[in-house]
Amino acid sequence: MTVLEKNIAGFGASGRNGGWCSALFPASTASLEKQHGRDAALAMRRAMVSTVDEVGAAAAAAGIECDFVRGGTVIFARSDTQWRAAQHEVDEARSYGVDALELWSADRVSARDARGAVYIPACARLQPASLVRGLARVVEQQGAVIHEHTTVDSWQSGSVRTDRGIVRARHIVSALEGYGATVAQTKRRVLPLYSLMVATQPLDDAVWDAMGIAHGQTFSDGRHLVIYGQRTADNRIAFGGRGARYHWGSAIRPEYDRVERVFDHLVATLHDIFPQLPELEIEHAWGGPLGVPRDWHASVTYDPATGIGSAGGYVGDGLSTTNLAGRTLADLITGADTELTRLPWVGHRSPSWELEPLRFMGANAGLVAMTVADAEEQITRRPSLIARAMSGLIGH
Repeated sequence: MTVLEKNIAGFGASGRNGGWCSALFPASTASLEKQHGRDAALAMRRAMVSTVDEVGAAAAAAGIECDFVRGGTVIFARSDTQWRAAQHEVDEARSYGVDALELWSADRVSARDARGAVYIPACARLQPASLVRGLARVVEQQGAVIHEHTTVDSWQSGSVRTDRGIVRARHIVSALEGYGATVAQTKRRVLPLYSLMVATQPLDDAVWDAMGIAHGQTFSDGRHLVIYGQRTADNRIAFGGRGARYHWGSAIRPEYDRVERVFDHLVATLHDIFPQLPELEIEHAWGGPLGVPRDWHASVTYDPATGIGSAGGYVGDGLSTTNLAGRTLADLITGADTELTRLPWVGHRSPSWELEPLRFMGANAGLVAMTVADAEEQITRRPSLIARAMSGLIGH
């Protein structure tokens, strides 16, 4: 096996993400049921839930130290609207009978203005860069060759054209995620949306006790503009969120990884959620693009006639989903007929993104809309009409 990598293994989202090894899937269970039927939707949920433990087991078996602790996710409900949404989420999960969500009362959480929280057991905290670099070492030990600093220009059945020559292969898998937007033949298949993160200095255990976040736990709240955090193994807060704008023509550049306005907003958000926090020293700040398909529906494909396959469209939920995609592709390539090859994301094809300027206008309007939706709910104390209008565009 040969892996072609433009930079180094883990340079992209696989090494820079928020470290949530979760059962989240970009398309909701209700959306999957509507598109593929109830049985298929439930099969997808069961596969995602089991994949969380699969990642931990695979890392342990390979001797990869990546701080994997399955502590679950706490989603704070910090308004009456978010609390009602939390209750609905738990009720819906119970109706499907797969996810063992819990509804926590206000006395179990320490976030500002929290009415309670949803606790999702199927999530682990880990260090993503350690995981992906460890995986790179393991696949090399098993005989694979990783060609780093090799740019792929295009591919067709039997061959891949790079800036260093042509590679011949019977099976070709495109796994570019947001960087697929930089290759002509996949440019409109995915939109690169930036997500940024900060990491604080290590905090005392007493601070974490006051925050109510245990080792292994990840956390967020019920807002529409996504945020995500974790307690790292060395007691830092690693915290990220959306808010950085989409760039014209799906451009990806190193300078887009840092937006001081977004970093400042992330720090302010942490203090807003946890008033117990001391003044925070930000020791690390970074960002990068994640891949968004037009219908927010991740997919795995393989055509045995051409030998060409693909996996992606994870919308930030790829840490565990990539593991499931890899196992599914292995079955597809070897011709096995398994539960994985019958999952509803196999063979799914998302529509293409619009041409510019519509793509630019739509993507950035969506970011603004989610910000406004959060403000709308604070004012009206009702579910956002803006968010409801946008729901059909984001897989819900």
